[in-house]
Formats: sequence, C-alpha cells, structure tokens
Amino acid sequence: MSRLGKIPVAIPSGVEVTLTDGVLMVKGPNATLSRPVKSDVDIKVEGSEVILTPGESDAAKALWGTYAAHLRNMITGVTEGFTKVLEIEGVGYRAEVKGKEIVLNVGFSHPVNLEIPEGISAEVQKSEITLKGSDKEALGQFAANVRKVKKPEPYKGKGIRYQGEYIIRKQGKKAV
Repeated sequence: MSRLGKIPVAIPSGVEVTLTDGVLMVKGPNATLSRPVKSDVDIKVEGSEVILTPGESDAAKALWGTYAAHLRNMITGVTEGFTKVLEIEGVGYRAEVKGKEIVLNVGFSHPVNLEIPEGISAEVQKSEITLKGSDKEALGQFAANVRKVKKPEPYKGKGIRYQGEYIIRKQGKKAV
C-alpha cells in the first residue's frame, strides 16, 4: 500500500484540477500542466482535494503513489515553480544566454549551444546557471543535459555540477 497515495492531495485556491479522457490537467496562476494517466488508478476531484484509489491490478498499486507524487509536483509547479542551479568551475569556463539558447564555453575547441525548452527560463550570473520552470520533469531533464556537456572530473573538479553536489576527488600521480 502506498503511503503517499492514501493521503488526499490538497488543491490550493487559484488552482484548478480536471481529468478528461485520460489526461490530468492542472491550471494555476503561473502555468498549465497536463499529463496522460492510465485508467488503472481512479482519480476523483472532490471539492478542494483529489482522492486517488488503485484498481485491482499490480500495475495500479505501483502507479498509485507515483500519480499522487506527479499531481503534488504539478500543483507545486503551477503555484510556486521549481529552480535548479548549476555551477561552472574551471579556468576560462563560462556560459551565456543568447535568445532561446544557452551557449557554453567549457574547454572544447568550439562553443556548445543548447536550445532552452519551452516553459523553462535560464539566466547566468558569473559562474552560476539558474534554471526556472513549472514542469519539474522537464526542468530536471534540461539541467541534466546541461551538466552532461562537461561533467565534473575527479582530479581538479572542473566541469558543470549541481549546486551543493559533492565531487569525490582523486589524488593523482605521486612524485617519487
């Protein structure tokens, strides 16, 4: 039994949750998010809360808590939004936002251009990239794609990493 699925999801004022034809839509002051859902989990909007109940199949029991977590993330996204901060470390490493692209100069012979997805905003200050958006899944995927361009290496720690991420350092060669 899912502990998250048992708890009804509260709907704050100004947020509207609807389920039509297997698509869950959450509309709030900042954005509108939608997600397809399977019919294994029964979703009922009653007043100012949403109640999720699983069906009889094993898949329904597995999806019950997952859909509850997705719904909570969607409600948080349309009201407050999510933020990811990436740090760039290395001599001459920098980033800048040009229109709908983020341009990374991270030690390659060429700059790397990444297109910023719809619904995500990016800003660069010194060696920090701040990504903001209402869709937690899309924001996390784009942050992972930016980090993937130049992962932090274990000897000097150069590269792009999440704020607060700890890199395990290696010693390197010893002088004899």
